[in-house]
Amino acid sequence: MKSLLVALEKGRLVELAARTKDEVLENLANLMEAIPEVGPGLDIVAAVKAREKEANSALGNGVAVPHARTPREGELQTVVGWSPAGIDYGAPDGQKVHLVIMFLIPESQRNAYLKSVSGLAKAIRSAGGIEDIINAPDLNTVRHKLLDWVAIALDTAVPDARARMIRLETKHAAVAQALSGEAQQAGLGLRLVPFSVLKLEGREPIILSQDKELVEALEKAPGLLDTIGRSNDGAAGGYRILVRSTAIYAAGRQLIDCLAIKLA
Repeated sequence: MKSLLVALEKGRLVELAARTKDEVLENLANLMEAIPEVGPGLDIVAAVKAREKEANSALGNGVAVPHARTPREGELQTVVGWSPAGIDYGAPDGQKVHLVIMFLIPESQRNAYLKSVSGLAKAIRSAGGIEDIINAPDLNTVRHKLLDWVAIALDTAVPDARARMIRLETKHAAVAQALSGEAQQAGLGLRLVPFSVLKLEGREPIILSQDKELVEALEKAPGLLDTIGRSNDGAAGGYRILVRSTAIYAAGRQLIDCLAIKLA
């Protein structure tokens, strides 16, 4: 479960806009390929899909753990996707999958992977299922629930990680509150939609958001996705785009955390 903790600390938890299993696997595999420690030259999309053809990775109870193996050395890597609506994953229990935890497993980390999946199952049992995650109002709530799972699996508290995330969330909340206050003073309603943009060299940027209207507006705005990351501001489809943070990885890869602001 330590790899899950690292994923949460590094911002590798995203809300899934994808509606199909293949799209989910592609989005998370692209996010995995952007991790600097992974390095170039791995086709994780193909590897994960090939593994899924051999056996469905759904654990049941709304959770799936797709993975790919690599002969390279290194640490176990993890990325996480959350789908409030759920994905038709073909799970053996027939339930939709709401939480997808993807692993990249080096040869030397097979035991670490097995321990992580075992710890995950232990945490789900202790939590009585994943209803709290399915019904979570936002990604930050999911993050905190997953931190609780890590604590259960490792039999330890994670105060440092939680404290860092609380400080980050407080900063973001302050920005949103200030913008909301300005809008209220002007007698306007305000809609705030968090989303992420994954940029990979030679590929179209990928928008990670559950809000279909926002995704369509951004995809239709000519050149906007290319400028996000080079500027801290932008506009499209009636939304003002605020860049909250940017993580830059090897080979020009970027994961950009944004807030879309729309006046109602």
